[in-house]
Amino acid sequence: MPIFTLNSTVTRVPAMLALAATLLLGACGSAPPARVEPSAWPATPSLSDEQAHDIAIHALGLVGTPYRYGGNTPDTGFDCSGLIGYVYRQRVGTPPPRTVAQLNQWGQPIDANELRTGDLVVFGRGRSPSHAGIYVGEGRFVHAPSSGGTVRLDHLQSRHWSNQNPAFRRP
Repeated sequence: MPIFTLNSTVTRVPAMLALAATLLLGACGSAPPARVEPSAWPATPSLSDEQAHDIAIHALGLVGTPYRYGGNTPDTGFDCSGLIGYVYRQRVGTPPPRTVAQLNQWGQPIDANELRTGDLVVFGRGRSPSHAGIYVGEGRFVHAPSSGGTVRLDHLQSRHWSNQNPAFRRP
């Protein structure tokens, strides 16, 4: 005996497609936020090399955690900014801003040749960044992409990510 009828399936398809499109377009959970001044975010003291290393190790330990739009814990899954927030709260005690647009203004901009573990990698074309991750060394970063389903480790120089206008921040 079928669980649902053809009619109920047909009426659900447009709703399911709309939901799928919304999730894909949402990238990693960063809808355009209301403008928040950087001074409103908690100051992060300059990270020691040991803290920066701990951030990278903790992020690597979360590889394989499921992706979830709006997620910010290993139990519920992560979106990209939720992953960054979780790692920084656990390792430094300071919560970073929640959205990618806000993360793009947090800390100080740095050049690619200045990258160290624990720095942020922010991607996006034009004015609005759309994705972020944590640099872990050797040209790699940990992030929670919407496609692929889990937190993963990728290379900055891969064809896809090198074309995404990467910028780098040191909180």
